[in-house]
Amino acid sequence: MTTRPTTDELRAKVTEVLPGLRKDLEDLVRIESVSADPARAGEVQRSAEAVAELFRAEGFQTVDIVSAEGGAPAVIAHKAGPEGAPTVLLYAHHDVQPENDHADWDSPPFEPTERDGRLFARGAADDKAGIAAHLGALRVFGDDLPVSVTMFIEGEEEVGSESLPALLREHQERLRSDVIVIADSGNWDIGEPALTTSLRGLVRADIEVRTLTHAVHSGMWGGLVPDSLIALSRVIASLHDDEGNVAVAGLHSGPAADVEYPEERLRAESGALPDVHWIGSGSTVERLWTKPALSITGLDAPKVEGASNTLVPAARAKISLRIAPGDTTENAVARLREHLEAHVPWGARLTFTVVDTGGATQIDATGPAYDAAREAFTEAWDGTAPVDMGVGGSIPFIAEFLEAFPRASVLVTGVEDPDTRAHGANEGLHLAEFERVVLAETLLLDRLGILEV
Repeated sequence: MTTRPTTDELRAKVTEVLPGLRKDLEDLVRIESVSADPARAGEVQRSAEAVAELFRAEGFQTVDIVSAEGGAPAVIAHKAGPEGAPTVLLYAHHDVQPENDHADWDSPPFEPTERDGRLFARGAADDKAGIAAHLGALRVFGDDLPVSVTMFIEGEEEVGSESLPALLREHQERLRSDVIVIADSGNWDIGEPALTTSLRGLVRADIEVRTLTHAVHSGMWGGLVPDSLIALSRVIASLHDDEGNVAVAGLHSGPAADVEYPEERLRAESGALPDVHWIGSGSTVERLWTKPALSITGLDAPKVEGASNTLVPAARAKISLRIAPGDTTENAVARLREHLEAHVPWGARLTFTVVDTGGATQIDATGPAYDAAREAFTEAWDGTAPVDMGVGGSIPFIAEFLEAFPRASVLVTGVEDPDTRAHGANEGLHLAEFERVVLAETLLLDRLGILEV
């Protein structure tokens, strides 16, 4: 019978593998695997090949690059552990968000640069550090894994995981597992770990408000003919009440964990101006995690500079509606459509087009796997127990995993912290927290190896 390593031995081994792990992470980050950019499809493929090569180097028995329905390449790999041990699926994604304007970055977005204890680059945290965290835990054990491990590294998470359901169907037996660890979330704060147990869903829709068949002179027709921009503005204004709560009737809201979110931290992390008031009612975390939120993320209208004295015939807006755990996208689409149609002024014509949707998630965070995770996280963070955290954003594919593998325990973890700036300029990985993440996953795999999950 193999003797289990002590926590101190595992901690020392994590420290030993970190330099090589960081080099591999930096090499991955230099690959511009922007899945939203067709011109960089070759980089996404190159990223998948680099990830596959890392797993081959770790002695995985099978390593394959796969795709479905014309989607981006994913990597599936398997390494067997002791006979009868649980199988753990480790998920991350190797595609990244567009870097946008390089001028907004303090260093080149695809050249990893360390400053003030962080590694800055696109994908340094979201989510190539998720891959590295999995890899680090595996390197600690080498060929003496306490569990069997299946790696699933997706290549199109940042563009909606459109082909993921097909991948899960086609490779269901290869991916079947007792525990699924999804490393694509974050922790409550530096020094305070978290397990993500709820995520809001998403409905995105484009609306057009039309009042004219063609543009007309504002002097000749203003005061009689409705202005499409004003009509659209009135529709948008109807979407919130005076407190800032979403005014769409029939959307679900729920309670949130009793977690304190200090005012100074909210200001610092959100970037809100000092005199700006928070909107909505209820606790801070309810408003961020378990109540609906609605934003306008795009407008089609004439530019201010050079605008003529013209009534434009139509104006468009993109609506981003975050739906609370417990709600459905079908209900949210129906209620949003009803509200918009009921609030279009002056007989203007409304066109409502759903762009995409993603389900909300509520995870049952009980059972042996979650007990093992809480114990591992508490130990990795020197006695600080993890918070059961909600996330206001959406990771719709988690619902796909829950549906495909209903008997598996799904743990949502990650490397991000409140100042990671994922999706924005100067995305950065907190290196000391990353070491704790690797240790926590190492301890988790060790504990799962002796559990009946």
